[in-house]
Amino acid sequence: MRSTFQVKTQQKVEIINITPQVQEAIDVSGVAEGACTIYVPHTTASILIQENADPNVHTDLLNALDRLVPKDLPYLHQTVNKNAPSHIKAALIGPAKTVFIGEGKLLLGTYQFIYLCEFDGSRDRQVWLRIVSDEPR
Repeated sequence: MRSTFQVKTQQKVEIINITPQVQEAIDVSGVAEGACTIYVPHTTASILIQENADPNVHTDLLNALDRLVPKDLPYLHQTVNKNAPSHIKAALIGPAKTVFIGEGKLLLGTYQFIYLCEFDGSRDRQVWLRIVSDEPR
């Protein structure tokens, strides 16, 4: 089963919890055992699985990415947006993650949640899901 939902980002850079939307799509699919791939068809956004207990984790992650990918390097990709660092950050985290499904629920660790990472907002972002059942038809 394929599913899509939209996320309207509000800031230039932000991390948005999309776990509820992904779980809702799994509920609608009726898949009890299987896997869900979460994908963003964008070059300046990515999908992250990370902790939700302490918001400082997200701040630390974004600060570390800023140190790894500084804004002031002489990038060759200097479009109107000057968003080369956004492309690099999205590439480092990646456009997709796959999570197992068990008993109709996302099988995430105790503190794990699924996030859309925005690196060039604000924008309307699409999230594509592919939900696959282990059970034969």
